[in-house]
Amino acid sequence: MNKAENDKPVVEIAGLYKSYWRGNQRIPVLEDLNLTVPEGEFIALMGPSGSGKTTLLNLIAGIDQADGGTIVVAGTDITRLGETDLATWRSRHIGFVFQFYNLLPVLTAYENVELPLLLSDLRRRQRRQHVETALKVVGLEDRLDHYPRQLSGGQQQRVAIARAIITDPTIIVADEPTGDLDKVSAREILTLMEGLNEEFQKTIIMVTHDPRAAQTAHRQIFLDKGILNPQLNH
Repeated sequence: MNKAENDKPVVEIAGLYKSYWRGNQRIPVLEDLNLTVPEGEFIALMGPSGSGKTTLLNLIAGIDQADGGTIVVAGTDITRLGETDLATWRSRHIGFVFQFYNLLPVLTAYENVELPLLLSDLRRRQRRQHVETALKVVGLEDRLDHYPRQLSGGQQQRVAIARAIITDPTIIVADEPTGDLDKVSAREILTLMEGLNEEFQKTIIMVTHDPRAAQTAHRQIFLDKGILNPQLNH
């Protein structure tokens, strides 16, 4: 499935540069990268280890800072934001899904999902309604009192996805969301992400090494040594 080419862009990246330093040596990661992601698209970022996939994801999500270029997400050039404004922007626009779930083991599924709402103005009853809805979307409404250790890997990732969508973010960024799962659980997570994209029109940007996972996306974007490979992108 492909999104229409005239869809409104939710991500516009132009002339993006990012490097890291190892002692006195500059290590370039992204070089003059340009990318547009239409609203409601599901894209997979692919490429060998060290190609810059996670760096690009982190830059789009506002958890890393570019050395040059512009990153406009949901109408805001986030390269111009200070740390405080960037943190506020992230809380409104970005939902994170990580390979290893990043759930707090001392909190129940309900409490892990509720965490992003604790900084909001919602009352306790309103927060409960939101959390129960999010857990129902991921099919875990009967596991809200379970701790992560009482859940399978696939169920933990579902809780993480519920946490990612609880604030109704503009974009869901997922870094190897199936990388720690067996084939059956991975397929279930990808089906869930497909549903979020198709039913709720969520824009999803997913880093993956798995070609089968990438086939779930509308479009595959290939990075090689920090440069988009136009011959492979489709």
